[in-house]
Amino acid sequence: MSLPQDPSSSPRAKPRLQRLAELTMVLALAGMVIAVFVNVVLRYVFNTSIVSYEEISRLLFVWLVAIGAIVAAFEGSHLGFDLVTSRVGPVGRKVLFWVSQALVVLCMALLLWGSWAQVQAGLSSYSTVLGYPLALGAAATLVLAVGMLVVAVRDMRRGTPAESHGDALDIE
Repeated sequence: MSLPQDPSSSPRAKPRLQRLAELTMVLALAGMVIAVFVNVVLRYVFNTSIVSYEEISRLLFVWLVAIGAIVAAFEGSHLGFDLVTSRVGPVGRKVLFWVSQALVVLCMALLLWGSWAQVQAGLSSYSTVLGYPLALGAAATLVLAVGMLVVAVRDMRRGTPAESHGDALDIE
């Protein structure tokens, strides 16, 4: 016998963009695993390797980290450090929230500026083996900066950071 579920306790449907980002992360991780596994087998069994797989796995890793950081920020599941905020009152907590968000926006603006310069420089530089423009790797940090800025602006509009889903370990 199943009990009726409270609609307010059911998980909210994920936005399409988040599902697309998660699918991209799955495909990137699968591509990395396949590329690395094939190269390991080729090295140890046949004493050879496919050099392009190293570039592919490196590029996929950079994009995986960038997209994963955006998804984690969107869900509020980045590591949190509340040593100070847990010991201040509500007003102090609010002030610290705004200070931290201002620092996040400043850091992401600097990352955006630097990433844009790297993308421009990478348009005329090419990878050694495959020959793709190095701007493709630098674009990951550009996307990361934009995504994290969107999350920071969303949190500032709400006046509170995104709450995690309770998956984190509570260490007391």
